[in-house]
Amino acid sequence: MLKRDPSTTVGMTTEKYMKKIVVVGGGNGTAISLNAIKKIDKDLEISAVVSMSDSGGSTGRLRKEFDTLPPGDVMRAILAMSPYHYPLLKKIFYRNRFEGVGKLDKHNLGNLFLVLTEKYNSDYIQSIRALEQSVDAVGKVYPVTLNKTDLVAELDNNDVVKGEAELDEPEYDKSLRIKKVWLEPKAKIYEDAKKVLKDADYIIFGPGSLYTSIVATTLAKGFKEAIESAHAKLIYVSGNARHINGETGPKVLSEAVQELENYLPRKLDMVVYNNHNLNTKEKEFYNSRGWEIVPCDEENLSDTKVLQGDFERNGGGLCDEKLSKILKEVL
Repeated sequence: MLKRDPSTTVGMTTEKYMKKIVVVGGGNGTAISLNAIKKIDKDLEISAVVSMSDSGGSTGRLRKEFDTLPPGDVMRAILAMSPYHYPLLKKIFYRNRFEGVGKLDKHNLGNLFLVLTEKYNSDYIQSIRALEQSVDAVGKVYPVTLNKTDLVAELDNNDVVKGEAELDEPEYDKSLRIKKVWLEPKAKIYEDAKKVLKDADYIIFGPGSLYTSIVATTLAKGFKEAIESAHAKLIYVSGNARHINGETGPKVLSEAVQELENYLPRKLDMVVYNNHNLNTKEKEFYNSRGWEIVPCDEENLSDTKVLQGDFERNGGGLCDEKLSKILKEVL
């Protein structure tokens, strides 16, 4: 996309190229990157390509009852694209769950908006565009696929586990590692998502859960081909923590990088790691959330550029303001 520069000469126009940034993933991690990027420069074209295999909570109930595509990750990405105060939007559309109102209990406004408008208008993409308009989103969100599908994993004992929710909060033996993941039934990439990936200057993965948020978004047929033909720099924002009782994946940075690259047609160009040293209060916060630090074993990533910087939020968690400053240098 080219943006017209208001300064012109007679018979001549000057055009300014807008860098195209695409964030890939799902959940809160994608929202952090989107919030960070939208603060960098108004002359960026921002897009998100979002996972479509969420099966837990309100989203899972709506999928079963309405036979619909999962709304939760799409909705959070849209809110993160808004110029308005994200924490407030998140509280109104996502965090506030209904209580004492019958079948609406434990649902939220954002999920219900996307599902009910899609049923009313028979067009999921138009429902996304309508929510974007309602919050004045500065970019566009694209589901990675319009096929109804689930995330499936094979563990290192050859057991198979089906469902994003069952992997995100596993009830199986947590000493068993995820060996590989795929989608069932197979899904084809949404053509508009494929196009923004092919046209991108930078593609940013994460932060977020490696398999259920990031890798899940890479599994649609055509995703690899889009990355392979793109000229974009590939950047992995890894954060610095993992859920102790979450998906049973890599526990150090080099393993996470290598595992992500297994699902990509080429190597990452850069890894951005949060190197903040936790204070006592932050350690307590991490313990309360069930998080543990993912060590940065940079010595095992000798052929990968690792950019370390502090983007920890005061009190614990990732700070989009600090990440924005780091990404501004990169972009």
